[in-house]
Amino acid sequence: MRALEYSFRQGAASLWRSRGSSAFALLAFALALAVLGVLLMLTSNADQLLSRWTPASEFSVYLADTTTSEQRGAIESAIDQSGVSAGREYVSKAQALTRFRQEFAELANLAEGFEDNPFPASIEVRVGQGAERDGRVDALVKQVVQLPGVVDVRYDRDWLARVGTALDTVRAAGFALALLMGLAAAVTVATVVRLGLLARHDEIEIMELVGAPLAYIRGPFVAEGFLQGGIGAVLAIAFLWLSQALANAWWGTELRALFDGEALRFLPVRLSAVLILGGMLVGSTGGLAAAWRAGSDPR
Repeated sequence: MRALEYSFRQGAASLWRSRGSSAFALLAFALALAVLGVLLMLTSNADQLLSRWTPASEFSVYLADTTTSEQRGAIESAIDQSGVSAGREYVSKAQALTRFRQEFAELANLAEGFEDNPFPASIEVRVGQGAERDGRVDALVKQVVQLPGVVDVRYDRDWLARVGTALDTVRAAGFALALLMGLAAAVTVATVVRLGLLARHDEIEIMELVGAPLAYIRGPFVAEGFLQGGIGAVLAIAFLWLSQALANAWWGTELRALFDGEALRFLPVRLSAVLILGGMLVGSTGGLAAAWRAGSDPR
């Protein structure tokens, strides 16, 4: 316990003595973690959005303008008899146009240039729980798309899966970038700690001569890296919080439209804690790497 207290006291003092070079390492650390934090915040919001959409998945059956009432009845019968549907709704061409004007008011004037209503009638089907797991929905979609009077079938689950795959790709690319930046930050911390080690070279030699334990020799440098990583992580969290607040203040309407009526949310507490602990771990690793040979017997 005394060695731990001594290490952090000396590490904080060394951090203050070399505050100029330490500030550069802190900024490098904060930048690396901020990049990862922005990625985590965006993907976390997107995951929450997908989790809300997934249970309410549906598919839409678009009808041709020439579809007869008998053909429409056959389509609805196939849907009802499949056991997949938790409810369906017929949307006429006029209702589809009205919905477009209400949901996309800024684009409503685009529909004014057509002589005829360009939107097709459709049957919107809510998918029952568990229907996707046994493949019944896919079978029904393949069946319905071949029925007379059907122009196309759009299944939400297909594009939700594509969005999920895209998110995984973005997440992997972001983690790779953050890993490279974290490695660069660790090297920067190790360099700064190494400068402090060289400045205390005579003191370390004396400690070696009197037989001081390695914990007292290397501990302050590991603690210095730990503090640099922790402070850099806290700076990154503060930057993310400020960025999230400014984004909601300046682009709140656009973000709510993007995230289905929800404002951009900050990182969950668990992910914030992971960022801070990760920063401390990387900083400690950099400090340990710099001080690894301190206290070793050259003989």
